[in-house]
Amino acid sequence: MKNWYVVHTQTGLEDKVKTVLLARAATKGFEEQVSSVIIPTEQISEVRSGKKRVSERRFFPGYILVEMDLNDDTYSFVRTIPGVTGFLGAGKKPIPLPPGEIDSILKKTEETKLKPSPKTVFAKGEQIRVKEGPFMNFNGTIDDIHPEKGKLKVSISIFGRSTPVELEYWQVEKV
Repeated sequence: MKNWYVVHTQTGLEDKVKTVLLARAATKGFEEQVSSVIIPTEQISEVRSGKKRVSERRFFPGYILVEMDLNDDTYSFVRTIPGVTGFLGAGKKPIPLPPGEIDSILKKTEETKLKPSPKTVFAKGEQIRVKEGPFMNFNGTIDDIHPEKGKLKVSISIFGRSTPVELEYWQVEKV
């Protein structure tokens, strides 16, 4: 029976391990037992130099997910791939991921492809500094967060009075 397993790799070699694993599985006849290899990533949006950029970030650096039928042959096959340091699990026996957990990882990957998440995460009550716009160099406190719009409601002290202002994520930075 096929299950999802977490394979630990050297950080930065996830793509190389994936391509070598799939290529060797095809040449050595393991394509039936090793069916899928996934590198969990998310799309991140940020604004640099006034331009919005979307980049990809691994949310489990150094790990890949492999759907396979685990037996002695497939275990040693995966362990001998260059860049693989081992399986995640107690002792020498790998533990499969629960189906709900793999579903949530795949769902998060798909959601961020459609709508990239912001690179910086803000919290209510956090202190920020405005770095662009008419309120530049003012400090404030976050009152409300609207991640779907990429906007924040911030209280800024102007002339001794607290004034609510709506700003975009890229206009502010954490203090």
